[in-house]
Amino acid sequence: MRGNLYIVSAPSGSGKTTLLQHLIVRFDNLVFSVSHTTRKPRGGEENGVEYFFVEKEEFQEMADRGQFLEWAEYHGNLYGTSRQFVEENVLAGLNVILDIDVQGAVQVKEKHGDAVSVFLLPPSYSELERRLRERRLEDDETIRKRLAIAKWEILRYRDYDYVIVNDIIEQAVPLLAAIVLAGSARPKYQDDRIRKIIASFGGRD
Repeated sequence: MRGNLYIVSAPSGSGKTTLLQHLIVRFDNLVFSVSHTTRKPRGGEENGVEYFFVEKEEFQEMADRGQFLEWAEYHGNLYGTSRQFVEENVLAGLNVILDIDVQGAVQVKEKHGDAVSVFLLPPSYSELERRLRERRLEDDETIRKRLAIAKWEILRYRDYDYVIVNDIIEQAVPLLAAIVLAGSARPKYQDDRIRKIIASFGGRD
């Protein structure tokens, strides 16, 4: 049985990372795709865990060789998803979740039209600003730029299959989990099993 591909996008500071951490522990067959990036690690981040941190020259070489399923520039840094990782895991029957921005989501949808996409909305502009400032990772100018980008990103919510307002984590996690569970019920991802059931009735699909 082939696995599903899930796309999750959200403005920076929307609580996406926390939500996905809660989601991953709920499913044995769900794997998180670790992106490559040219940005520098933040406090506590480890290479190969949050991201694969690479120099711009190496990233560009990988892009030129077609090693990324998608890649985009965000806030002056490059981010890309490994094509090999995604395709190998999906073919192995695992569900793969991509944490990518709206630019990357468009690219993935063009290549994998059956990917399930979810957009996480912050409850308000003021709450998003509060979350960004509470992280204490960036200066005022950087935060202003992130908020400006967020104003554009949230207008793309109609491009996604589902929208979740990430207000209360205890409510948002079950909603996202329900979307993942529903994906496993799609006929095209149960083809072998369905054929066997039909055959047991003496019929053919």
